[in-house]
Amino acid sequence: MSKFVSITAAAKALGVSASTLRRWEAAGKLVPGRTEGGQRRYDLAAIHPERYHGTLAPRGTVAYARVSSHDQRADLERQQQLLELYCAAQGWPFEVIADLGSGMNYHKKGLRKLLGEVLDGNVGRLVVVHQDRLLRFGAELVFAICQAKEVEVVIINQGEDRSFEEELATDVLEIITVFSARLYGSRRHKNQKLIDGVKAAVEEAQC
Repeated sequence: MSKFVSITAAAKALGVSASTLRRWEAAGKLVPGRTEGGQRRYDLAAIHPERYHGTLAPRGTVAYARVSSHDQRADLERQQQLLELYCAAQGWPFEVIADLGSGMNYHKKGLRKLLGEVLDGNVGRLVVVHQDRLLRFGAELVFAICQAKEVEVVIINQGEDRSFEEELATDVLEIITVFSARLYGSRRHKNQKLIDGVKAAVEEAQC
């Protein structure tokens, strides 16, 4: 049984935008039929296979790893290896997205790619080593988006991340650096003096 609908109805059924359906069409992922007038018509058998016995390409698994600084590249490699071993052990075909940037930065290339794939409906499962590998603050918002898109979230280690304090100190220092630059502007000496003071306090706290 087939039921053909407009692009608006198809987008609503899939939980994506009409522009996403157009991109899928251009990529050959979900090609609609056409009316005599040239309007797109989508077969719900391809959108709701559980209702109409059609088929859709399975959504993939994405494993996400992140560290804050170049000094932590070894930890980034460790995360990637753990994610690869875990996903392989479950028998999941997967893609690893790795980011290098602060846990307070929402504009990282990898994070933006991950969110775009989730919103486009291409991700069925998200795997991270620790919750704060995703974001320091705001991970719950990403998880809420995943829930709305029916994306399973797997957190391998529910315990405390051993690098939490170190990365938190790095993130705080980044905030102070930006704040002092805006506060003092071109007064570099005073700006640097404040940053050096914060660095010293952070290092003393970590001892």
